[in-house]
Amino acid sequence: MERGRAASPPWRAACILCLLPALAGGFVPGQLLAGDEAAYEERTVTGVRGRAVELSCGRPAAAPPAVVFWSFAAAGSGPPRAVAVGSGWEVAVAPGAGSLGRVALRNGTLELRELRVAARGRFLCQGLFPERGRLRVGYAAVLLRVLVPVSKPFVRPTAAAAPEGAAVALTCSVREGTEPLSFSWQHQEPRGGAAVPPEGLGGAGAELRLTPANRSHAGWYACTVGNQVNNRTSEPVFLDIVYGPDQPAISVEPFSPEQGGFSAGEREDVVLSCLAPSNPPSRYVWLHNGSQVHTGQTYVISGIARAQAGTYTCLAENSHLQTRTQATIVLTVYYPPAGTPSCSALPTADLRDVALRCRWLGGFPPARLRWVGPGPSREEEEEEEGVMGMSFSMATSIQPGAATRNGSSFSCLASHPALPQGAACGTTLWVPAGSPSCTAAATKGDEFVMLRCQWEGGMPPVSLRWQDSGGQALGDPSPSTTVLVLGADGSLRGQDFICAAAHPLQAASTECHLRLDVPRLEAERSEVVVLEGGEARLACRRHDGGASLGASMAWYDPKQQEVTPGLAKYQLEQGEAWLNLTVQDAEWPGDGGTYRCAAANAVGTASLPVRLHVERYPAPPNVTISRLRYTRARTEVRLEWRTQGSGNLTGFVVQRRRAKKPSRQAPGPWETAAGDIEPHTRDRRLGGLDPAVVYAFRVLAVNHRRAGHPSEVQTPAEPPFEAYPAVTAAAALGMLVATAASLLAVRWVARHRDSLPRLHDLLFRTAGAGAQEPIDTPEDAEPAAGTEDGAAAAAGAVPGAAAAAGAVPGAAAAAGAVPGAAAAAGAVPGAAAAAGAVPGAAAEQLSAPPDAAEDAPGTAGTTVTAAP
Repeated sequence: MERGRAASPPWRAACILCLLPALAGGFVPGQLLAGDEAAYEERTVTGVRGRAVELSCGRPAAAPPAVVFWSFAAAGSGPPRAVAVGSGWEVAVAPGAGSLGRVALRNGTLELRELRVAARGRFLCQGLFPERGRLRVGYAAVLLRVLVPVSKPFVRPTAAAAPEGAAVALTCSVREGTEPLSFSWQHQEPRGGAAVPPEGLGGAGAELRLTPANRSHAGWYACTVGNQVNNRTSEPVFLDIVYGPDQPAISVEPFSPEQGGFSAGEREDVVLSCLAPSNPPSRYVWLHNGSQVHTGQTYVISGIARAQAGTYTCLAENSHLQTRTQATIVLTVYYPPAGTPSCSALPTADLRDVALRCRWLGGFPPARLRWVGPGPSREEEEEEEGVMGMSFSMATSIQPGAATRNGSSFSCLASHPALPQGAACGTTLWVPAGSPSCTAAATKGDEFVMLRCQWEGGMPPVSLRWQDSGGQALGDPSPSTTVLVLGADGSLRGQDFICAAAHPLQAASTECHLRLDVPRLEAERSEVVVLEGGEARLACRRHDGGASLGASMAWYDPKQQEVTPGLAKYQLEQGEAWLNLTVQDAEWPGDGGTYRCAAANAVGTASLPVRLHVERYPAPPNVTISRLRYTRARTEVRLEWRTQGSGNLTGFVVQRRRAKKPSRQAPGPWETAAGDIEPHTRDRRLGGLDPAVVYAFRVLAVNHRRAGHPSEVQTPAEPPFEAYPAVTAAAALGMLVATAASLLAVRWVARHRDSLPRLHDLLFRTAGAGAQEPIDTPEDAEPAAGTEDGAAAAAGAVPGAAAAAGAVPGAAAAAGAVPGAAAAAGAVPGAAAAAGAVPGAAAEQLSAPPDAAEDAPGTAGTTVTAAP
């Protein structure tokens, strides 16, 4: 075997020999097989998935192999399997070779198109190559490496937006690709520009670390991943770094800076610009002397006026981070000075000295100011002092407090070219009289306690500061008034607070003390006594002293329930520091007990008990019935009573019920017969009674609250017997009726003489022996019967008048219609005797009207009943 050639493995020779019978049809007779020149080689070929790769069989030969056989063995998958066999133009591809790609065999070379990853392994090639009249055996083992191209990477940040200072990492990932992989990063600023590798960033390879992230890290990030096959770049991912706003920078146009700010001429256009780097961009708000005047980054003031001078503040706000920064400038507008300079005095050097300040802003150029102290001085000294103490617009002079007398005056002299006479202002240093005053109040629903110390006056104003009982300062000093706000709780109860007042002209400080405590309550009376039905007034007053915390007051009833306005039982009257409770229509014993007046402030609660005694109302006096009698009709009773003992009463009540009841039944209920009887009345006539019922009566005395014991029960007595007046009246009426009937009968006979001549003659001829003129006609009888005297004479002069009257038809009936009338009519001459038959009738004179008979025809048939 030649050097450089590997020995042929026995199985390879066997495989070639196995092919010979199959290829006998293409074998040329007499052609020898050069077995000793068979060569074997191994090599490695690299292919890319999806692309094409060619695998040649052995060394290049001048002529293609006569027969070639390709087989494939995957790494660690067992014996090789056939892929393709070729002889000349005839090619056979083994089934299943498609898993390696699109297999093609040309001139002994195996082509794999659309290479797949499954083709990774060892390909074996065996071939017979014709060479110089003989066949050479060739062997080849090709180790095929299949490389996978890098897929398109993608970038994942830990956060799409991160605040400045936080740790941020970006990870670059690929789905597939044959290692080793190389990673590179590109960074592009948010507003464009070239993508450059980020420098100075932590991490390497697939992860890019930004620790900590700053605003320069914001922008687009992309990563490029490569291997032996290709390089792919990801889509850019935006990383937002949220920051700011930074401290704003204010620029002024036209630019005219001066000490402490900027200046501008009156009626000049001024442009204020504010820049505060921020992400997201800042929202800008402009404030002029604390009031908002514009929104936006640039504020243009057209034709600025002197009133627009002052402080301009630019507020920059980051809406994402909820952060805010601000910058302030002072803008001065030059104009001729107006008004007069102002002087002030302020304490300085820890309240040991006084700073005299003179201020007169405005004008162009600024006014020149200088301070002049009290006392006479020479012009030279004044000029020297003026030169030394001269300043523009504002002048300050420090005056030692210990060396300054109370009431010393100082003047500030101002000069300006526009003012030939100049101007001046002055101030007097003095200490106010008296001492500071301390007050306390509760605010916001008793959640806080506000301590106020005030001492008005003085120049400079007195400096006030709160201290606790140990002298520890609470808060900062404040002129004239200082306020200390404390959280309200029970721990403040009984604590002392001191307000220290200091003035440069005073060597020692002045103090006022304040103690926080619950309110002190005071009752008008600790015990209140009231009769039932009356009103009880419970008065409670609050004493707060100097620390009034605005305590709220309330009353609680004996059941410890708060008395609220609107209750019918109680009435509340409230003042600034008092609360009165009126118990109306007091009841015994329900309204009696301990009532409690309570007052609560921010540091605690105080209460005061008040005892209410409700006494029973005095009972009214007892009543005795003195007289109870029916009237004659038994439909009314007359009731009289009297009281026993004294006692306040408001009236009487009369009650009644049936006295007689059926057997085995309880007495009926009492019903009120009269309930509106005045207290001074002692009798009453009661009607509406049933005569067939026997009633029982009783009387009760009542007052506002109670009823007395009822009187004894009585039934009405019968009325007294009164027959004598009735009989007398009946006799008199009978005589009157009989007389009238007799007169009517005589007159009727006189008128009808022709019809009754015998009766007429009997009556009128026997009228008497002294009759001188007979009565011939009825008309002659009328005058005699027309008067009472004539009637009496006629009746008395005829004996037997009763018979005559009885002879007239109907006369007896007329007379008998009334009891006793017949006797009265038949005994007219003896009428006195008839009348005397009734006791007392002689005292009564009965007479009929002259026209009684004419006006009442038929009276003889009428029955008259005398009224009782």
